[in-house]
Amino acid sequence: SQLTATKAGRHVVREKGTYLVLRELHGWEREPEALAACEKLIQVLIGDEPGPGMENLLEVTVPEEVEQQLQRWDREEEERWRREQREARGS
Repeated sequence: SQLTATKAGRHVVREKGTYLVLRELHGWEREPEALAACEKLIQVLIGDEPGPGMENLLEVTVPEEVEQQLQRWDREEEERWRREQREARGS
């Protein structure tokens, strides 16, 4: 995901057809951390380019409350995935 932090990097990753590979990976990957990383990268690749002044995503300041909410969503998603895995093993 470091490569997609800049506009030029995102362009290269898109041009190489990385989205198609990630889409396939997402279909069979079972590790929650890998799935989360894959989903986030897909969102960067299919999303609109950030506006002026935000071309380098590593330099964008994220408000603390937004960062906390994003972390909370990550934890909730991981918990949901683990619950689903336990239920799938039980059936």
